[in-house]
Order: sequence, then structure tokens, then C-alpha cells
Amino acid sequence: MTQTLGIARPLLRRDWLRILPLPVLEAALLLSWSSGFVGARFSIDYAPAFLVVFWRCVLVTLALTPLAWPALRGLPRKVWWPNAGIGLLAMAGYLCGVTGGIAWGVPAGLAALVADLLPVGMALLGAAMGQRLAGVAWAGLALGSLGVLLATQGALSLGHAPLLAYALPLLGMLSLAVATLWQQRLSCAAVLSPRVSLWLQCAVSAVAFAGIQGLQGSLWPIPTWGFAVSVLWTAAISTLGGYGLYWVCLHRAGHTRVASVLFLSPGITLLWGWCLFGEPLSWMMALGTLVSGVGIGMVVWGRRAG
Repeated sequence: MTQTLGIARPLLRRDWLRILPLPVLEAALLLSWSSGFVGARFSIDYAPAFLVVFWRCVLVTLALTPLAWPALRGLPRKVWWPNAGIGLLAMAGYLCGVTGGIAWGVPAGLAALVADLLPVGMALLGAAMGQRLAGVAWAGLALGSLGVLLATQGALSLGHAPLLAYALPLLGMLSLAVATLWQQRLSCAAVLSPRVSLWLQCAVSAVAFAGIQGLQGSLWPIPTWGFAVSVLWTAAISTLGGYGLYWVCLHRAGHTRVASVLFLSPGITLLWGWCLFGEPLSWMMALGTLVSGVGIGMVVWGRRAG
């Protein structure tokens, strides 16, 4: 039953990704995806932001090479190019927008708020492409956005960044939205297995970040424990866990549901901050997370009704 060329095969009954319930995978996605903001906050004190992202992509590429290489050897060009483009948009484009905005002075809370509006951006792009969404699902998206705003309002400030910098998180979010919709429209023959897809995304993104960081300074790693922890944290949890589970969940559910689950990311990020940095929690954060959860339920129900 396994297809050749590393192209995604139907998930078998013995596959643990198939056996695990979707809510379990989505919970793991939330934990790992939200860890990226925590890792970015930690790493910025030890190294340039794009240097950490570059080595994060290099490390994941090297780790996945033994698993992906057998499939990569016979991969035709017509499969390479669209998946490489998706990888550049999903990883390099998204991380450039969010990380670049923070590096230019956009407050992390504001950048995270814009990034967490991914479900809304995806729904608007999908509507522009002719996709239909039930009214209750649109209401759920609006409610989820309100929950994100409530959860993060204590961390929001405008800062003193250049005007152009505030557009970077928005462009990063739209880049991931376009990549997700593009991936959903690939033919079955062009869909890669998650590990091969993630390898390709990290490989092309490493090249992109090498160019970006190379224009600003050296690509050599910094021999400090802070830099090492930053790279290992973001590579293992945020990339292998976050991006890996993002694409796995897309194989199991529609993009609107998977993106809507990320409405809960701000609440989980705040819990990460409380556990690791002692940041205070508030009832408003809990209320915002609850409101986002109700919005997710409405989106899921609206999709089923549709």
C-alpha cells in the first residue's frame, strides 16, 4: 500500500498518527506551536534572531535527512517545486514576518496577536478563492478573534518600531495562510509525507535564512549555553513538534478547523510564560481563552453543518 517517491500514503491502521484521536494531536500541536513564541523571547537575549532561526532549520534538516533521504532520491521535479514553494511561504515567510517584526521593535504581544489571527486570514483568502463557509463558522471566527484579543490585551502596546515593521507580522501570517491553502489544493500525487515535507521546508528555509543573516553578520554559531538551548528548543519543540503536527493535523481535518484551534495559542503561550518566566496570569486571560474555545466549537459545528 505504500506509494513510491515518498509521496504521502494513506494512513494505515497501525500508524500511531491514525490511532491517536484528533483532539490529542491538536492539544500537542497547541503546546508545541505556542512554544515558538517562548523560544523567540528566550533566544533574543543570546543571539541575533535570524541566526537562531537559521541553525534551527539546519538542525532539523540534518536530523530528518536519514528518514527522508530514501524518498528524496526518486522525487520528480514536478513534486519538488510546489512543495519547496509551500515550505518557503509556510516557514521562511511566516518566521521572517513574526521574528523580523519583533527584531525591528514590534512588541512581542502585538506580533503574537496578529500571528494568531491566522484562521481569519485563511477564511478571508479562502472566500476570495470561492470557498464557502457557514454563517455559524464565520461567527465562530469572530468570537475566536475576540477571545485572542481579550487574552492578550494585557501584553499589548504599540512600541516605537518603524511603521513598516508593523506590517511584517501581518505579512508573515498571510504567508502561512497562503501556504496552507496551496497545500490543500495539491493533487494527491504531489502531497509528500509529513517527514519529507518538513525536511524540504527546513532545507529551503535554511538557505533563505542563510542569505538574510549573512547580510547582517556571521553565520557561525555562538558558543554559549543560551544559544544552544535556544536552537535545541525551537528545533525540537517548535519545528519538529509545531510544524510537524500542523501538517499532520491538516491530513486529518480541514484547514479551517486546524487553524481555528490555534486561537487557543495565546492562552497556552501565557501558561508557558508563567511556568518558565514567572509572568502573572489574570482572569481576563482565562476569559479570553474560554471565549476562543467557544469560537472553535462554533467553527467545527459550522463545518459539519455545511
